[in-house]
Amino acid sequence: MPRHHDYSNPTKKKSVFWHIDVLLLASTVALSVLGVLMIYAVTKPQSIYLGVGTHHFLIRQAIFVVIGIVLMFVTMAIDYRYFEEFGLLVYAGVIFLLLVVLSPIGKNVLGGQRWFQIGPIQLQPSELAIVGLILIVAFICSRRDIENPKIFVLTLVAAGIPIGLVYLQPDLGTAIILGVTLLVMLVLAGVRARYLAVLISILLFAILLVLHFGILKQYQVERLTAFLHPKNAPAATVYSLQQSENAIGSGGFWGKGYGQGLETNLAFVPEQQTDFIFTSVGEQLGFVGTVSVIGVFALMAWRLLRAVMLARDSYGKVIAAGTLGVLSFSVFENIGMTLGIMPITGIPLPFLSYGGTSTVVFFVLVGLVLNIEMRRESSEIGRFTPPE
Repeated sequence: MPRHHDYSNPTKKKSVFWHIDVLLLASTVALSVLGVLMIYAVTKPQSIYLGVGTHHFLIRQAIFVVIGIVLMFVTMAIDYRYFEEFGLLVYAGVIFLLLVVLSPIGKNVLGGQRWFQIGPIQLQPSELAIVGLILIVAFICSRRDIENPKIFVLTLVAAGIPIGLVYLQPDLGTAIILGVTLLVMLVLAGVRARYLAVLISILLFAILLVLHFGILKQYQVERLTAFLHPKNAPAATVYSLQQSENAIGSGGFWGKGYGQGLETNLAFVPEQQTDFIFTSVGEQLGFVGTVSVIGVFALMAWRLLRAVMLARDSYGKVIAAGTLGVLSFSVFENIGMTLGIMPITGIPLPFLSYGGTSTVVFFVLVGLVLNIEMRRESSEIGRFTPPE
């Protein structure tokens, strides 16, 4: 069982902040601020059409970011090994929400049963499932021998439940993220290569069965395969891809300037504030802006990988690995989607895309990794020596 943190000496609590990863923290905040600015530029003309104030989406996203930053610091302040004790409760709560959202209580939008409507706020349990999956897999890997076949199967079952419930909504994009995150966590947890080979074989076989028996809905197949043969794709999907590529290409090297650009100002790109927010960066900030954003994400990935390598226990290592998997794949898939080299899955771009639940979840995950890094040099929980 994890040992309890001793907060009796206030200097011990303060000393952990000597080890805070400034680069990871600064890059997280910088991306979220840029996201607020890009969302404002994208939604300003839309707000007029929708009959809401021009600052409506700006204010909402800014509130989401503030809430996320507060929760990130709260997550940092509590020793991460406490989450090992409460990880099962978080996991159980997520499963409960995923079940309830599929009931009539959940809100159905465009054929997707994915949200709870709480006043003006929409809560998306599938995003919370990312945290639940990371915590439960880290819990099992830290308490049991993951190389034991029974424990390996238990891990797959525990992870498969939220993945299956998310797919039923249907939310294929998040289900894919959860699957990739699980694979990254198992690899970095030290699972035997033959187990991973069996798992990958099962996944490939399952994909073939899904495609052969038509389990996926037609629109899902079309969105996933449109980038392979855009000329044969449905008009709506082709339009999204064309406008996305046009917006990014029109920015040139330096971009057209903040708040400028026909694609953005005339709302030519569908779902630009969420799925296609990167097109706004490309059009307004150009090649320089897009490369800079990708560079900041690469910096974050490097710091997350560093946290994996420096974690003082398997629990922290697997949590950091899960966060690395979620962030890296989300960035790769989202940006690749806007460039027409990856399938359209509706995966948001971390910290830049509009959305309350996803924004808060990414902040919490970064807070957990910062927490792990801050406590990497302790000889026992709560005891740290600040650098001279």
